[in-house]
Amino acid sequence: MELHLIIEILTELDAFQQNHPSSQPSLEDFRMHLNQRAYQKENPRNLTDKFDLDVYDLENEIAKQVIMLGRYSKQLIRKSLENHATLVNEDFTYLFRMMDYDSLTKMQLIEKNAHEKQTGIEIIKRLVKNGLFAESPDENDKRSTRISVTEKGKKVFLESMQDITKVSKIMCGRLNQKEKESLLSSLKKLNTFHHTVYSNFRNEDTNEILKLI
Repeated sequence: MELHLIIEILTELDAFQQNHPSSQPSLEDFRMHLNQRAYQKENPRNLTDKFDLDVYDLENEIAKQVIMLGRYSKQLIRKSLENHATLVNEDFTYLFRMMDYDSLTKMQLIEKNAHEKQTGIEIIKRLVKNGLFAESPDENDKRSTRISVTEKGKKVFLESMQDITKVSKIMCGRLNQKEKESLLSSLKKLNTFHHTVYSNFRNEDTNEILKLI
């Protein structure tokens, strides 16, 4: 083995041990430490310099982190729902939303999930087909159909929530209580802004939306 590689490993091991002075970390903990260090070395500035781009470095990195978290969460949710054959990722979010209401129109439910109409319609169709949602005419608007959760849907929701709660815990990783509260506050503020964009400016181009900031 090359001497420089041994020195590099020992240097990383020393840094790792300094971060865990009072614990007995495992080899798996050290592996995670190395993965985290490698990820943290990624710098969005590299592409900026390479291609001479005029970009918002901080905002780009935030967007990247949000996108990646979304992908990780989908993978975890998919894994947690393996024992619930009538649900897939987005089916659960629609069922979760509906548990707060006696009924909603299809479009109300789709908008609460911030989806395009066609995507939402397909998800609702699947939930109705699987017996988790029931459809009924809207008494005030004959053009609309209302959706409600069936008894089977409520049962599936309660059963699946046990697994989804584990995903929520995993998604927060090793954040402490204060970090979780700070993150939640920022995410709520960010989602409030994007809900406004989705509700009122979804058909505008990005240059117009940028003026809202």
